[in-house]
Amino acid sequence: MPGTLTPRSTTESHRASSPLELFLDLCFVVAVAQAAAALHHAIAEDHLRTALIGYPIVFFGIWWAWMGYTWFASAYDNDGVGIRLAVFVQIVGVLIIAAGIPRAFNDHDFTAMVLGYVVMRLAMVPLWLWAARSDPPRRVTALRYAFGITALQVLWVGFLFVPAGWQVPAFLVLAIGELCVPAWGENAEPTTWHPHHIADRYAAFTIIVLGESILSTMLAVAASVDGGTPVGRVAPTVLGGVAIVCAMWWLYFSEPSGQFVSRARGNFEAGSSRAAYFWGYGHYVIYMAVAAAGAGIAAVVDAVSDDSQISLRTSTLALAVPVAVYVICMMALHRHASDTARQWIAYLVCAVAVVAYGALGLPILGIGVLLALLVAFVASGLGQGSDSD
Repeated sequence: MPGTLTPRSTTESHRASSPLELFLDLCFVVAVAQAAAALHHAIAEDHLRTALIGYPIVFFGIWWAWMGYTWFASAYDNDGVGIRLAVFVQIVGVLIIAAGIPRAFNDHDFTAMVLGYVVMRLAMVPLWLWAARSDPPRRVTALRYAFGITALQVLWVGFLFVPAGWQVPAFLVLAIGELCVPAWGENAEPTTWHPHHIADRYAAFTIIVLGESILSTMLAVAASVDGGTPVGRVAPTVLGGVAIVCAMWWLYFSEPSGQFVSRARGNFEAGSSRAAYFWGYGHYVIYMAVAAAGAGIAAVVDAVSDDSQISLRTSTLALAVPVAVYVICMMALHRHASDTARQWIAYLVCAVAVVAYGALGLPILGIGVLLALLVAFVASGLGQGSDSD
């Protein structure tokens, strides 16, 4: 690749997502939508075991491929021709992943998904080699990334030949390997990822996944109405679904993440990386819970329309569980803003109440009300204490 790849400053002002990054995010929406749709159908068709196994595997591939470029671009993006071409290759990989998701869910055939994932990950190798050549102080770091990514992609290809009964253990081993590559690389010399840029990138992807949840709800409603279900019958479910997604948005953005990530960046440079990895890796569960909630809302629409093989209670519980997981994640995400007992208790009570309510199979508008009460409590500042790291 021509030219140099000068590391970006960690204190650069007004650093936000670039048009190229937002374009890539929109392409990832296709894969997220496919994963949510596959989960929705697995729930509605009473294939819960398939959903519990296939969904985390599929979503990990989507999320980690997105992560790989996001953190690299935070440190080295120069918007040059080489960067753009690498992103275009990754877009091809995203589309292959999206095309392979239904077969991965239905037939446990991960061929297309692994192929798309490998394409996306290998597109990062020349970028890291370019960084190694252009940034001598972090040459070892960049080479570790390049070697780690390449070695794991060889192992992912080998994953395709693993017997079905061993796929889950093999996936766990490879996923842990992927998570260890950044820790190994950054241990040599930390890259210059920008805290506010990273916070902005994660926020943008959160909005995209929340938007996909709205989309999956509307698609389920359209299919239900086209099938002859009166609009009035599904209207309360739609209202409840929208209330849930809006409350999820409010909870995520109730506290600015940029300041916390900035402190995590300082701790990272001082040799303590726990906060940075906790925040960065923890979003896997957050994104997965948001998309699963969208699938759950769609499954409830199916049950209300008598177009499902599971009961309304089961479909409501399939929504309540990821919503409760999301609430717990928000409690952990915003722990830096308030460590008071009242705040923790409010999140925990809400999460338990959501699951209990879902188990009753009542209209999901009630789940929206429970989240709205939590939002009101958080917004009022009643649970806030002193700022702590």
